[in-house]
Amino acid sequence: MDFRLSDEQEALQEAARSFLKEASSPEQIRSSIKNPNGFDPVVWRQIALELGWPALLIPERHGGLGLGQVDLAVLLEATGEALLCSPLFSTVALGVNTLLQVGTDEQQSATLAPIAEGTRTATLAFCEASGRWDAEGITLTAGADSKDFILDGIKRGVVDGASADLLLIVARTPGSRGEDGISVFMVPADAPGLTREARPTMDPTRRLADLELKDVRVAKQALVGEVGQAWPGLRRTLDLAAIALAAEQVGGATRCLEMAVGYSKEREQFGRPIGSFQALKHKCADMFVAVETARSALYYAACIADDGSDDLSTNASLAKAWCSESYFQCASESIQIHGGVGFTWEYDPHLHFKRARASESWLGDPAYHRERVAVALGL
Repeated sequence: MDFRLSDEQEALQEAARSFLKEASSPEQIRSSIKNPNGFDPVVWRQIALELGWPALLIPERHGGLGLGQVDLAVLLEATGEALLCSPLFSTVALGVNTLLQVGTDEQQSATLAPIAEGTRTATLAFCEASGRWDAEGITLTAGADSKDFILDGIKRGVVDGASADLLLIVARTPGSRGEDGISVFMVPADAPGLTREARPTMDPTRRLADLELKDVRVAKQALVGEVGQAWPGLRRTLDLAAIALAAEQVGGATRCLEMAVGYSKEREQFGRPIGSFQALKHKCADMFVAVETARSALYYAACIADDGSDDLSTNASLAKAWCSESYFQCASESIQIHGGVGFTWEYDPHLHFKRARASESWLGDPAYHRERVAVALGL
């Protein structure tokens, strides 16, 4: 398996990094954090309408670019490095992947086109009060009468849930258990009976919301795919999202290493740069190893995703577990090397630390993913 990026992938990553130098500069990040939706709408319009990033995974027949998971990883590594505040991840890694894995071709044609055009954002509402990322955690119910489906329940920690135009709600048929009876429904943001409430988060660069659905009625056409048959597609969607998040984590870890090395060359103590001290050299060397091993795990999993291998879940979990811990290690060490200024508002290490800690638990923490790998290996 060749892990070298193609010329097109290198061009994509370089173009992304060039754009993000200004669009996600330290000043822009702090400005976006103050926005009620957590991102700058002007920057998002540039991303959606001019760069076309939301269209990356969407097939060409639906107006997209028709690229793959490796290409998405290349892009998200750059956005993770820059701490981009935008609904890109929720729209593409969650929304688009769900529609591609669960929806019918007719539904994809109708729903993906506005996303490809940059006029609609989307997100997946999966997790609930239990915090579980498996089918057993789904308790929100989808009853039905002769005309509509009726959704009742609460979703917790939905990424961009307060600002997304389209909500993909995971629910189960009343009385069903486990992986049976799981369905996905398209719910508009202004649906009667739907309440969206932003929740405080550790990571100010990524917004979460709780969704409460009280007798929310949606038409039969709002069902994505077949009733009660969504779990296999959802499982693959969550695996693909874990790989995408791992890409952000690799980018963030890379940036933490760069900041640590740069600061250790500038900061002087006892008449010489602190980077000349052996203890700090060892820290930076360990960070470098963490970054490179995480990158290998990421791109192996992304290649598996594009190849359609049966090993997707195992390798997605391996990548998510390893990249989560590598990012947090690098973020922590970067703060240590910066010293007291590392956690001041003016410096970036604390933002990466918060993003690393939050993304470590999102989509399943390392312990959850190691357990999945162990089960897959028969241990």
